[in-house]
Amino acid sequence: MAIAGAIFALAMAWRPADQPRVELRRDEAAGRLQILIDGREVIVYQYASTLDLPHYWPMNSPSGKNMLVRQTEPYPHHRSFWFADTVRLNGGREVRLYNAFYSGQKTGENMYAPPYRDRIRHLRFTRLEAKGGMAAVDTELIWEMDGDPPILKEERRLAIYVLTEGEYFLDLTFELTSALGEVEFISDDVHYAWPYLRLEARWGGETGGTIITDAGATGQEATNMKAAWWIDYSNTVDGETAGIAVFPGPDGEEHRWLTREYGCFGPRRPDRQSGKPFTLKKSEAITQRVGVLVHRGASKEGRVSERYTLYVGGKWPR
Repeated sequence: MAIAGAIFALAMAWRPADQPRVELRRDEAAGRLQILIDGREVIVYQYASTLDLPHYWPMNSPSGKNMLVRQTEPYPHHRSFWFADTVRLNGGREVRLYNAFYSGQKTGENMYAPPYRDRIRHLRFTRLEAKGGMAAVDTELIWEMDGDPPILKEERRLAIYVLTEGEYFLDLTFELTSALGEVEFISDDVHYAWPYLRLEARWGGETGGTIITDAGATGQEATNMKAAWWIDYSNTVDGETAGIAVFPGPDGEEHRWLTREYGCFGPRRPDRQSGKPFTLKKSEAITQRVGVLVHRGASKEGRVSERYTLYVGGKWPR
């Protein structure tokens, strides 16, 4: 965490004088933290106490069009841009935080409302800082069941970097620590978000969007559950071509991906921890870091490959 803070401070020190400015706008009553660039909303962290799990929505394209769907049918448990899993504490019951939505009070067909039996809950911000073309948002959360003490403690660190022409980059780290004892991760290799992003239908593959890997493979059939260093998803909507690229790591590990033409995608953990149980002992931690690039054009025009190389080389994309 100290290293991340030092990199952030160095980046701000070298900010060009004409760099667009980032602003953080917090609405505690609504449980929303807006991230704005030159007064334009780019992404919002949703953390209201009534939610089954915190998430990011909306997330806007370089020209200001929302790219993610907050909730949809089918799969109303999908939550725009989210991080969740299924776990078991000390040999107890299965706690499906990935499907926490369905642990609420049923209000209609496939509709649920708080209170939620199982949930991920935002506790507090530990850092909110914006200066020039960068911002940092550090957060503490807990993964819980039945209102009991936490199964897992989560530290989430988000750095936001302004790029060019409305583009921006998110560097996001999730760290989960076992709080009370042994926590077994028991999800299959599909039903966990590490993280997942769910595009609005108009940005997805079913309406002409393109899923592409670093090796040039395209479409769901060629990319789903296949290994890739990065995946980009782009489309043209109302005259704007734009995309979202996700960069796992940089951990030197090979990651497979879930991809769907309807617009859901995200990296898997390395194979030794995906689709098979593994356990964290008390006080042990597991970490996932991802970069998320929102860019103009398709992957080539968005310089996705070049920016991935910068990211894994320890530099912020530009």
